[in-house]
Amino acid sequence: MSSIVTDRGLVHYETVGRGRPVILLHGWLESWVHWLGTMESLSRDYKAYALDFWGFGESGKQGGSFSVKDYIEMVNQFMERLGIERAPIIGHSMGGTVSLGGALDHAERVERGAVVGSPIVGDGLALFLRLAARRSLASLAYHMPGAIPLGVRLFSPFLARDWKSWYRAFERDLSRTTMESFHYSIASLRKTDLRPRLKEIKVPVLGIYGLADRIVDPRQADVLAQALPTSQVYKFEHSGHFPMADEPERFYQVLKQFLDNTSGDSHFPK
Repeated sequence: MSSIVTDRGLVHYETVGRGRPVILLHGWLESWVHWLGTMESLSRDYKAYALDFWGFGESGKQGGSFSVKDYIEMVNQFMERLGIERAPIIGHSMGGTVSLGGALDHAERVERGAVVGSPIVGDGLALFLRLAARRSLASLAYHMPGAIPLGVRLFSPFLARDWKSWYRAFERDLSRTTMESFHYSIASLRKTDLRPRLKEIKVPVLGIYGLADRIVDPRQADVLAQALPTSQVYKFEHSGHFPMADEPERFYQVLKQFLDNTSGDSHFPK
């Protein structure tokens, strides 16, 4: 286990591979481990760094802030501490929103950005996530013993193909999440609207969305494509919120092509 100290707390991270750096950011109620298969697929040509956001996984949970803006700054500090001047930043769900925010606020750091099932606008979140953005409802759910694990377990067959493995990871990640990070991160994401600034992004951007996603509306793919016409947007017909787990071979191929900067037409079915 590796970690660095930032001015707002400990940041835990793991690395796999050798070569050019790539930074991977997880989603809400997740941790770095959801990127393990992706890290291994990139390991021959890239050194992948997967971080835990403050308040999640093994990163610091006391005295930190847990908004999208804070996580953008966290990534910037992480790169500074490790001497990574510039790198591709890839994010799943909330992590993808952070990735695009980094390309806007710290353009010198982001070589290219990729989002996977990420909301461009907070309205793209599923209803239960929009409700979790309300402090009273989030507190009620968080403090009701077993309520969240039971609800997610019942719903998990609709979230991922290998839902049993995914649910085990979710249980572990939830147990290491504080009430503050549970609520404030999703409340911040709910307020997000990147559309007015997306055209400021000058680096290549990739979007991957699962058409069966029940956590983030897959039509966020269209929002990204319309707001940033230069982006490459792929829709995975057989994926939900976790294309890297539902269609891993295709996911790794598309991501690797994007990182290698090889030519190829965007796959954007109407």
